[in-house]
Amino acid sequence: MQVPAYAAFAAFVGYFSSAPAYRHLPPGTAVVKLSLIHAGDRKHPCRQRGAEELAKLAPNMRAPLDCPRERSDVRVEVDMDGRPLARLSARPSGLEHDLPSSIYRRIEIPAGSHAFRARLADDAQGVLRHAAAANVSLAPGRVLVIDYVASRGGFEFRSSP
Repeated sequence: MQVPAYAAFAAFVGYFSSAPAYRHLPPGTAVVKLSLIHAGDRKHPCRQRGAEELAKLAPNMRAPLDCPRERSDVRVEVDMDGRPLARLSARPSGLEHDLPSSIYRRIEIPAGSHAFRARLADDAQGVLRHAAAANVSLAPGRVLVIDYVASRGGFEFRSSP
């Protein structure tokens, strides 16, 4: 009774180890990965507390500035060859919406040379104040990662070799 069950299981595993054929990407296709983690500006400005207001607070809570924790949404726009490729917006994470926003998108595109333009808005008004552009040639099966790293000057375009 066990031999036929083992044989059926072995046949099942044997078949699926080689078929159906898995294709990572269709022929002639490359991938753009838009991936960033960025904290937007504070949604509301800090305000100065008055002397009377400070006196009402406990001694360990007497900070002269009252700064709301909530941060602005982060909005990203990416164009490829002058046409929109991605328009994404992300709320800040955290219970108080005071942590960085995370954005990730994987987009399949035709392989070849393309002109990319990326813009980011991270303030309460939604103004696209950070921008960068790059011309990238992608072979079939290759990946372009578009990231925003404020500490390194803004957008980075990195492609796999």
